[in-house]
Amino acid sequence: MNWLILIGSVLGAVIGVELVRRVLLKAGRTWDFLRHLVVRCTWPGFAVAAVVAFNAAFVPTMVSSSASPIVERLTGVVTIAAFTWLLIQAAYAVTDVVLDQLERVEENNRRARRARTQITLVRRAAAAVIIVISFGAALFTFPEVRALGAGLLASAGIAGAIVGIAAQSTIGNMLAGLQLVFSDALRLDDVVVVNNEWGRIEELTLTYVVVRSWDERRLVFPVSYFTQNPFENWTRHGSRVIGHVYFRVDWSVPVQELREELHRFVKDHPLWDQKDWTLQVTDVQPNGLVELRALMSAADSASVWDLKCDAREHLVTFLKTHYPQALPRFRVESSSFGAFADSGSGGWPKDPRGARDQRGGQNPP
Repeated sequence: MNWLILIGSVLGAVIGVELVRRVLLKAGRTWDFLRHLVVRCTWPGFAVAAVVAFNAAFVPTMVSSSASPIVERLTGVVTIAAFTWLLIQAAYAVTDVVLDQLERVEENNRRARRARTQITLVRRAAAAVIIVISFGAALFTFPEVRALGAGLLASAGIAGAIVGIAAQSTIGNMLAGLQLVFSDALRLDDVVVVNNEWGRIEELTLTYVVVRSWDERRLVFPVSYFTQNPFENWTRHGSRVIGHVYFRVDWSVPVQELREELHRFVKDHPLWDQKDWTLQVTDVQPNGLVELRALMSAADSASVWDLKCDAREHLVTFLKTHYPQALPRFRVESSSFGAFADSGSGGWPKDPRGARDQRGGQNPP
């Protein structure tokens, strides 16, 4: 009879949770929190209901006297584990509501990305603390562990020092992770250059950071790397980026015409943010070339990369089509050519080594 009551109590508790789940599921169409609560807490709710009903209906006389203490300890540990699971999932459900709202904000919103990073990291830290406390509570359900409590407290200083030395790198990484997040030095989706690798922050935990590179590789760094080494953060205060393209061309290049062509190109390009552009002569080189730098701005790093490639291709095609004489060339001045020119003769020197056009690699006719 007792076993039937026990089984009936467990089944009744599970059925009750299922009815509550169905009601919350319908209400979740209106309330986001209830929807997240159902998704996160369904299975932990079943587990908690089952163990609570089992504890309420269990009678020690249902098993032998030797097995009764074992069952009671086991059910105590399972109860602690079930409530821990439910508490963590409920906390995640609350934060999921906030994260969903932040994901609807513009991608380039710096405050939203900062909040997402901090919430994600804090809830992981909170879950770790809850698990450690629950594990300690589960251990203290055993009388043997409680008997050792006084001795453990007496040697806590020595044990703490040993554990601290052994876990020095782990603790350092955790503190570095908290420092990064709450100093706003790094956020999810930040564009960074780390160890000469360009990528976005895909995941940030208490112990490691995952950077997704432009070619879809995942670079995993310990959190302490970002507190001990310099790195570039292209979205520290905003995602807007100015890109540059260099050209090395002949002195005869028509700079003004090229500048006007760049303006015609960027003003019609969908990736230009309608803010910055320019073309300047930045250097005169001793090999007979001049260096031009074209600047253009875009909303983010991915857009400015594509804009730079398109601008480079367009200007190279423009030069080849309209001003081929401005393409890079190297000039060689020879003493024999100079002597012949000074003589006033109207022909080329007989020595074919007198002058060469380095661009074509052939002697002039």
